[in-house]
Amino acid sequence: MEYKINIPEEIDVQGLFGNYDANIRSVEKFTGTEMNLRDSVLSIRGRDPELAARIVARLIEALHNDPELDPQKLNYLIETEAGGKSFTEPVTPKDIICYTHTGRPLRPKTQAQKEYVDNIRNTDMVFGIGPAGTGKTYLACAMAISAYKNREIERIILTRPAVEAGERLGFLPGDMQEKVDPYLRPLYDALYDVLGMDAAAKLREKGVIEVVPLAYMRGRTLDNAFIILDEAQNTTREQMKMFLTRMGFNSKVVVTGDITQIDLPSGTMSGLKEARKVLTGVEGIRFNYFSEVDVVRHELVKRIIKAYESYDNNNKVRTSTSKGNKVSSR
Repeated sequence: MEYKINIPEEIDVQGLFGNYDANIRSVEKFTGTEMNLRDSVLSIRGRDPELAARIVARLIEALHNDPELDPQKLNYLIETEAGGKSFTEPVTPKDIICYTHTGRPLRPKTQAQKEYVDNIRNTDMVFGIGPAGTGKTYLACAMAISAYKNREIERIILTRPAVEAGERLGFLPGDMQEKVDPYLRPLYDALYDVLGMDAAAKLREKGVIEVVPLAYMRGRTLDNAFIILDEAQNTTREQMKMFLTRMGFNSKVVVTGDITQIDLPSGTMSGLKEARKVLTGVEGIRFNYFSEVDVVRHELVKRIIKAYESYDNNNKVRTSTSKGNKVSSR
């Protein structure tokens, strides 16, 4: 079977095909097809030409909205179309979260990110759970900055647990704030990227933005604030309960974490894993889940996550089989 697609005149063929035809070659490899362009008509033959045609149509649609088709966006469009989860990146002004200090608009890049942002807009407490690189913390920081600029809240609180805070921190130079700063660096990075270093520093000096270790949250009640807990998988159940009950009037809480990267001592229950069991279904709380498809870092990061998931799943199967054999041998 052969499929043919007419390439619209307004579409830059070079942008569609990519450098050295890299974009089309990726689609061909994924679908087992071959494509040839002649007189603005793309002919597709091979194992799954229908899927290839749908993917190309999605690429053309994406190019109508944004002339740049980077590798991450290309792979995301291929995988979502193949999985029957087509997603059009938002392009209307209302979909823009905010602008970075360089003027770059920030908007969701995947379906999971869009649902996450929508939930933050419409819900007082949101959990974002998934692997590194899916934009959980970055988007939360952008939403917090947007809320402050729109005068919806008066201050932004960013916090995360310092898992090693006991023996290792004591050997670092400086006061307690300087000791925990290395653990808070990812939060600073997100702020600097959106606001710029100077603007972020000024807001910190004024007390509008606080970046603090989780231990500093005890005993506080936070009204008119946007509060983000990062790396929540490394909280204990007591720390998580303490944090969630800091929420005051006219405040939003966003909790982010990756339950596959828990650094707590063996046998310690992760506060994030328990919160997911306890709070799912509670009115006013939303849980958003991300996967490797939503990774917006280097494509290799996505492959690493898949490799570890496959390795862990195989180990579980082997362990289960081994236990079953021991029981049957008795």
